[in-house]
Amino acid sequence: MEYSPYFNPELETMTQEQLKALQLERLQKTVRHCMNSPFYQKKFKELGITPDDIQSVEDVSKLPFTTKEDLRENYPFGLSCVPMKECIRLHSSSGTTGNPTVVLHTQRDINEWANAVARCLWMVGSRPEDVFQNSAGYGMFTAGLGFQYGAELVGMLTVPAAAGNTTRQIKFIQDFGTTVLHAIPSYASRIYQVMQDENVDPRKDTKLRVLCIGAEPHSEEQRKRIEDQLGVKAYNSYGISEMMGPGVAFECPEQNGLHIWEDYFIVEIIDPVTLKPVPDGELGELVLTTINREAMPLLRYRTRDLTRILPGTCPCGRNHRRIARLQGRSDDMIILKGVNIFPIQIEKILLKFKELSTDYLITLETKENNDTMTIDVELNGLFTDDYAQLQSLERKITRLLKDEILVTPHVRLVPKGTLQTSDEKKAVRVKDLRKLF
Repeated sequence: MEYSPYFNPELETMTQEQLKALQLERLQKTVRHCMNSPFYQKKFKELGITPDDIQSVEDVSKLPFTTKEDLRENYPFGLSCVPMKECIRLHSSSGTTGNPTVVLHTQRDINEWANAVARCLWMVGSRPEDVFQNSAGYGMFTAGLGFQYGAELVGMLTVPAAAGNTTRQIKFIQDFGTTVLHAIPSYASRIYQVMQDENVDPRKDTKLRVLCIGAEPHSEEQRKRIEDQLGVKAYNSYGISEMMGPGVAFECPEQNGLHIWEDYFIVEIIDPVTLKPVPDGELGELVLTTINREAMPLLRYRTRDLTRILPGTCPCGRNHRRIARLQGRSDDMIILKGVNIFPIQIEKILLKFKELSTDYLITLETKENNDTMTIDVELNGLFTDDYAQLQSLERKITRLLKDEILVTPHVRLVPKGTLQTSDEKKAVRVKDLRKLF
């Protein structure tokens, strides 16, 4: 059967002019709706503005920023814009550093979320004949149910495998004929490692062809390595639970930036220090305003994620603007010896070496009043006892890292399996043990 390349042809192929008109209509409606929230009533009063001040999409800059701290301080339901009896679902963060951030959904919000995810999955070639396996956690983590409902809306047979138990994941992939898999990048690499241990050749012994990866910032080098290992096309996914979860932005088959759905969000890129907008093409913090939400719309939400708008149009025919893969987070930036460093810069260098695996750990410590960086990285395969060979490789890696991050780290090559990895959580990449007082 021949299918359209678009899941929602009318919305996906809108011109920028048509999108702007739709955005203004939805933005004005959203701003008026936000007046049902005491939080936004107070914010508007402090700024001396009213919903009538929003006469263009550009007027979004007049609106107050919303932060994760605002959600925590107004825990649990302080930003709700509808009566609680209209809400059917909530998701929340873990709350390990204080109150969790809680996001509410009406039935319409859930339906629109499923539509957004289905649009993403369809865009990368998922069709009703496919078998979709989700290795993300279900429950409060949005990637589980978000991908589940989107895959069901596409019409695929779904395998809600959830997180962990990699041997079982591989058995399901083989037994059920999984063709489309969702996994975070570090776990996709873990699946390949276990396949190797069990003598499973993903190219010959499985039907995998599409991999959806997200939740962790990852480099192009890591994506290409995963594609080569599993014999798939890996498409970058971007989601954030405060917006809805997965489905905010996704790569198309061109694999050149993620289309961010502008019928759902108004996109800004700002300087995280000055809070002023930066030109298209320049790196900054992603700020999103929801314009298609009922229960808990958010105005100018500071995601803390660093990216940039990619200029130009996409050959795929979708006119929704594209953002570059995430470069890290403004609040995860390492400052060492006065230099700003992002972990993804280090990963980019490490993955140039075929001798190394994708597992690494950056440790920051204070020694004799001097801040230091140690990078432990696993070798890809058997640990060699050739000391001279290891030293030569460490020196080469250190030299390239110094050129990239402008400071000299201490690189240690460790045997495969040394660094603790989790089947269920994002990989820990940085441990900051410095005395910051």
